[in-house]
Amino acid sequence: MPKLTKRIIDALEPNSGRRRILWDSALPGFGCLLHPSGRRVYVVQYRTLAGRSRRLALGAHGVLTPEQARTLATEKLADARGGRDPAAERRQARDALTVKELAERYEQLHLPKKKARSVAEDRRILTKYVLPALGSRVLTEIGAADISRLHAAMHEAPIMANRVLAVLGTLFGLAEEWGFRPDGTNPCRRVKRYPERRRERFLSEAELARLGTAIAELEREGPRGTVGANALRLLCLTGCRRGEVLGLTWQEVDFERGLLRLADSKTGARTVVLGPPALELLTKLARSQKGERVFPDRRGYKCGLDVELAEQWKRTRAQAGLPDLRIHDLRHTHASVGAAGGLSLHLIGALLGHKRPGTTARYAHLADDPIRAAADRVANRIAAALEGRPGADVVPLRGAE
Repeated sequence: MPKLTKRIIDALEPNSGRRRILWDSALPGFGCLLHPSGRRVYVVQYRTLAGRSRRLALGAHGVLTPEQARTLATEKLADARGGRDPAAERRQARDALTVKELAERYEQLHLPKKKARSVAEDRRILTKYVLPALGSRVLTEIGAADISRLHAAMHEAPIMANRVLAVLGTLFGLAEEWGFRPDGTNPCRRVKRYPERRRERFLSEAELARLGTAIAELEREGPRGTVGANALRLLCLTGCRRGEVLGLTWQEVDFERGLLRLADSKTGARTVVLGPPALELLTKLARSQKGERVFPDRRGYKCGLDVELAEQWKRTRAQAGLPDLRIHDLRHTHASVGAAGGLSLHLIGALLGHKRPGTTARYAHLADDPIRAAADRVANRIAAALEGRPGADVVPLRGAE
């Protein structure tokens, strides 16, 4: 039995179909439980004063270091020698834990790992949907029927129902990881999601012209209208996400190479190649304003501009006669123009900063347009030649008599 170290635990090979424990040589009773799935969990084993053997999970490897787990094991062994039963105490605490208390842990331990926009949306879902329905319930009492009931009650808002189900799935998955529910008991696993129809809205050239006119109208509203108008123009010209444009700093603009070097985005740091019109727009803005942000609001922060732009967008799309258009559809339009122009899906994904090819696949049918146009031209010319109609370029076949 070696002393448990990170290197030794990382090198453990799981056995198919059964669990095994590697015990620590330095602290009797302390070990690492290896699941067939490869999951590694630190455990401590002890005997109560009544002589009953108990095993207690301390936490997952990776969440805890071997040193942290060994310290916890030492404390639990000391508690057992003093007459306490840490496993029974945890069981009692686990049985009493409510969904509200689990949500509080989720907010403290998990949400800091997510993007600000995702954090805000998760909090909204928990506050508006999850906690009113399940917050007071004991965690271990929640079953698939409870989740199905909540999901079914939201049938008139199927997309939001699916988002609630996703948050609950993560919440109960973490409950298992943290030891508050047995492994494999996530009640969301078998709840079937509502079908979702992915919305695709691309602007035609005529609609783009109307939008351009409406953006010019917004610019005539004054300095704040100018800020919003230029932000909308940059969204159209780059295909960037709204948060990427509103959070853009001058430090991220590389004028010499014609690039945006975004320090953070939905998919992490990425580089955006600027076309000449986008670069020209940013050059004009750089000459006319000061400050850290390209599009600052009155207080110099991004969040206020986000709200202001939303109001400006409502007026602009109404002016353009496009009441159903979302700001995010400008990103779809940027991609659709590229696809219709013959760009490969790989190139479109690179332009938009997609990490997964499947995200770009929605534009596949648009990428066929140039091929279809070419096929139409070839077929029409051949048909004209076969029928002897004017306008056909007849090319003699080599070897023909």
